[in-house]
Amino acid sequence: MAIGFNLALIAGLLVLVWAARAAVHALILRGLRAPRVAAQTSPQALGLTAVPVQVPGPNGKPLFAWFIPVPGVAKAPAALVMHGWGANASMMISSAAPLSHAGFAVLLLDARCHGASGDEAFTSLPRFAEDIEAGLDWLALTPEVDAARLSVIGHSVGAGAALLSATRRADIRAVISISAFAHPYEVMRRFLASHHIPYFAVGWYVLRHVQSVIGARFGDIAPIRSIARVRCPVLLVHGKDDDLVPFEDATRLLATGVPGQVQLLAVQGRHDPIEALQAEQSKLVDFLQAQLAPPQ
Repeated sequence: MAIGFNLALIAGLLVLVWAARAAVHALILRGLRAPRVAAQTSPQALGLTAVPVQVPGPNGKPLFAWFIPVPGVAKAPAALVMHGWGANASMMISSAAPLSHAGFAVLLLDARCHGASGDEAFTSLPRFAEDIEAGLDWLALTPEVDAARLSVIGHSVGAGAALLSATRRADIRAVISISAFAHPYEVMRRFLASHHIPYFAVGWYVLRHVQSVIGARFGDIAPIRSIARVRCPVLLVHGKDDDLVPFEDATRLLATGVPGQVQLLAVQGRHDPIEALQAEQSKLVDFLQAQLAPPQ
């Protein structure tokens, strides 16, 4: 009888552990689903001629984008613009006009689970990178674009994803990284602390399980690791008063990057990409023009 009681107790404990793990898994998936926000404006509102397109995305998920060609130019250099977590392409539109006027074709892309793009169970920095690469594949096959002169502009998670893509894509000629964090582990630790979740009791398991869900170790996808392995010039743009990602992250990325290949542009403002895009748009355009100049 005692043996039967012990077995029942063990079985009950196993059920509780399984139920707790399932609950944590569900909460993590929920946390990895960014809030979907509708587009706030469109390129047409800025007087730009933009074509809404469906880019074939990973796992058969369509990615919504606005494509802005350069009128009268058959093979223009191109910039793919990727937003950050919980945002969408409309929040990066302020980059479109100066790029277009400077002769760049522009692809403003919605990542999966964002804007008008296809849905998934979750999204992550690696999935942002996959979406960027799907957009680059689409640009490379577009007649109005010079496939040998492609660049990526990313904000926050989109910036980290742009750096990750630049470690494995030789066709990315330049990256502008706006407000990139140095390491996702640090971001997650700050998130846990802000929600008063104890690390040693709960947090360590949450972070370990998140890495299992997204299929990548934080250390392997961290921007501070990627920037040491990128194959192209990088311009880091970071607000001096960024209240989400400390400015120190930008200086650490600069110190880790290949000397002479990575530059840092400090701007007034916080984490909002619009502040950087509007205040320093000429410097961003100048950087891309220098890197994507046609071969002599």
